[in-house]
Amino acid sequence: MKAAVLTNEGFHIAEAPKPVPTADQVLVRVRAAGLNRADLGVIAGGMHGSQGGAGTVPGLEWAGEIAELGANVKGLKVGDRVMCSGSGGYAEYAVADFGRAMAIPSDSMSFEQATTLPIAVTTMHNALVTAGELRQGETVLIQGASSGVGLMAMQIAKLMGAKTVIGTSSNAERRAQLKQFGADFAIDNSDPQWPKLATEANGGKGVDLIIDQLSGKFGTPNIEACAILGRIVNVGRLAGRFAEFDFDLHALKRIKYTGVTFRTRSVDEVREITRLAMADLAGHLKSGKLALPIDSSYSFDKLADAFARMRANQHFGKIVVTM
Repeated sequence: MKAAVLTNEGFHIAEAPKPVPTADQVLVRVRAAGLNRADLGVIAGGMHGSQGGAGTVPGLEWAGEIAELGANVKGLKVGDRVMCSGSGGYAEYAVADFGRAMAIPSDSMSFEQATTLPIAVTTMHNALVTAGELRQGETVLIQGASSGVGLMAMQIAKLMGAKTVIGTSSNAERRAQLKQFGADFAIDNSDPQWPKLATEANGGKGVDLIIDQLSGKFGTPNIEACAILGRIVNVGRLAGRFAEFDFDLHALKRIKYTGVTFRTRSVDEVREITRLAMADLAGHLKSGKLALPIDSSYSFDKLADAFARMRANQHFGKIVVTM
């Protein structure tokens, strides 16, 4: 099969062995795959020998048809259209744990649209509902709202009962589009006064729940924007892993600060995260009420061009490749 194979110089499209599913996996004929910023880290790590390594096939999410079932897999069949998350998605075939192979919500949904969903849906449902303990009528702020997962987070927050949703972006053109995806307020987080603006958006009380994809220098300003007894969920660290942190303000506001990642979760934990997300959101995905825009689509042999667009950081929505 053709696959994007890591080398010491990056990756190239080459022939690779077709993966063989274990008893708990499905083999999927990949029709489309979605790009994620985490892939950039895998590729860079492979180049430096610190992650993945030569011969690894990157790719965290994809969509296609089931070609083969492991012996323990129930509830799925060969030919089913599925969207998956895992590893090895930039290839003509990829394997996924059965618990991470989700039925594409409707017959009319394309593989390109389906591949935008798995990571954004599971990550942000878990961050908002499970870790963030979102309650009806609360105010939610999404840091880095113009990313694909950020756009998904705003929509999920609204569908799950948030009264007010605030999205942040330092890009004026992207901020102008956030209200199409659930934002009641779009705030420029490069403005030093943004915590005050976020606080005022909830009548001066502050934000009940912040989903932070940035971290770094935003750590203490997040606390400033947060309400007393508010919650912050640390999803990403795009602005840096380290920064000064006002522990006293954190204590004064009695804020619950939770870090999340999939990297240390067990297979059973990820299966449950996926199950919970689909239980709440499958209907909204099927109706089209919950969806992500596709910024651009590339053929598989143009995968390098797709990553060049991601590195340029000028896209809005998801970048996908088709097989």
